[in-house]
Amino acid sequence: MNCIFCKIIDGEIPSYKVYEDDHVIAFLDISQVTKGHTLVVPKKHIKNVYDMDEDLASKVFLSVPKIANAIKDAFQPIGMNIINNNDKPHQSVDHFHIHLIPRFNQDDFKINFTNHHDELKEDDYLDTLEKIKKQL
Repeated sequence: MNCIFCKIIDGEIPSYKVYEDDHVIAFLDISQVTKGHTLVVPKKHIKNVYDMDEDLASKVFLSVPKIANAIKDAFQPIGMNIINNNDKPHQSVDHFHIHLIPRFNQDDFKINFTNHHDELKEDDYLDTLEKIKKQL
C-alpha cells in the first residue's frame, strides 16, 4: 500500500507522534497551519468516514477530547477547529484523519459557511429531514 499515513503508522516514515494507543495514532501535521496542528488517525487503513464501522469510530473519536485538551493545556488557544474531509476535493490523503487546529487569534484558520436560510422554506427542511431519516 502506498499510503503515507500507513507508512507513518508502520514507522517507515518518521513523525512527531503526540499520542498512540492500540487503535489510534496522533501526530503533528507537517503543515502546522497553527502551532499544535495535530492529525488523529486510526491505525487501520480506512479511506473515509463512509467506510468506518461504529466500533472503530468510537475508538477514534474517544481519543479526540483527550488530545484536544492536551493541545489546549499546552498552548492556551482561544479555540480549536476540528475538521474531517471526505473524498475530493479536500481529502488530501485517502486515509481517514481528523485535524485538530488550534486558533490563537481572529485571523487564524477560518471556515466560512454559506448561509441559505433566507432561501429555504419549511417544506425544504421537512423534505431534507425525511430524505436523511429514510436512509437511517
